[in-house]
Amino acid sequence: MSSNIIKHQLTLDPANSLAPTRSDTGVAHDAEPKEAQPVANSKDDSTGTLRFIGTATTILQWAGINIMTDPNFLHAGDHVHLGPGVTGTRLTNPAVELEELPAIHAILLTHYHADHFDQKVEEQLRRDLPIVTTPHAREHLADKKTGAEKFEQVYGLDRFENAVLNVKSSGANSAADAKQAAIKVTAMPGKHVPPGPLGVANDILGAVPPVNGWMLELGQKTTDSEEPMGGFNCGYRIYISGDTLMIDDLHEIPKLYGEHKIDLMLIHLGGTTIPGPNLPLLMVTMDAKQGVQLMQLINADLTIPIHFDDYDVFQSPRKDFEDLVRSSGLEEKVKYLDRGEQFEFELRK
Repeated sequence: MSSNIIKHQLTLDPANSLAPTRSDTGVAHDAEPKEAQPVANSKDDSTGTLRFIGTATTILQWAGINIMTDPNFLHAGDHVHLGPGVTGTRLTNPAVELEELPAIHAILLTHYHADHFDQKVEEQLRRDLPIVTTPHAREHLADKKTGAEKFEQVYGLDRFENAVLNVKSSGANSAADAKQAAIKVTAMPGKHVPPGPLGVANDILGAVPPVNGWMLELGQKTTDSEEPMGGFNCGYRIYISGDTLMIDDLHEIPKLYGEHKIDLMLIHLGGTTIPGPNLPLLMVTMDAKQGVQLMQLINADLTIPIHFDDYDVFQSPRKDFEDLVRSSGLEEKVKYLDRGEQFEFELRK
């Protein structure tokens, strides 16, 4: 089960205004990073926003920092490789271009799949940008790359392992009020392939990559404590499902968090089928039915569906989920965002 041991600690500086890309073209690898597009992101840690970009890409803005999930910036008509003999075609455009992003201080990557970390992103991102992800993705982004292609700050987490993203303080706090904003990131279970013989075969062949979900706990900790999370007070908790199916392991999440409130769930839907829309043999992400089952299991205060219509391999559109949510009497627990829209939230004190 979950460990209180912090595997990784990172410090993110709100004053860092560099763009997430390493050059305008992604070709001149030694080019100086440019300044990012300006963005309204208050350093006040009592409120935050979550902006939906498309697919599973979102930008979480809180305490002066921007955290991006699963960056995918391909356009309609572009293709991605999703496994041996499996490709997907994008049907939509992202709400913002990769080159137009604000400063990004860290990336949370659920898994190393091209509809979550596409070829354009892999080519153009700065190599010093912190990425928290699976050990499998770390192997591909850091261990197997060399020279200028190697990502320098990739942190792998197995399920229920923890990392802490500390927000660098402006230094204005007195010693008597030595608090620091921080996000505790815990890897949650997930399975991209159904358990059983297919899952065993995939574990051997590695055709579909392993996936994490994330639990993000936004809050304040005491800076003068000897413990990495000394005096931590969580003010807002976000669960990101990742590209999982409804599996037994997910029942460990409500057991782990017990009475702790889960404020928001970002659920990856789509009913993704492989090898493709013309031969839908195997579903590898939740459809509407499984999505509602996960809502009932996690019991978050609010759910935002993402990852539902951006590729032709997504066979369960958001409307299916909307209809089932309505018939299940759960309308008040769902917020629908179109690409480019954002959700604002307040932290508990």
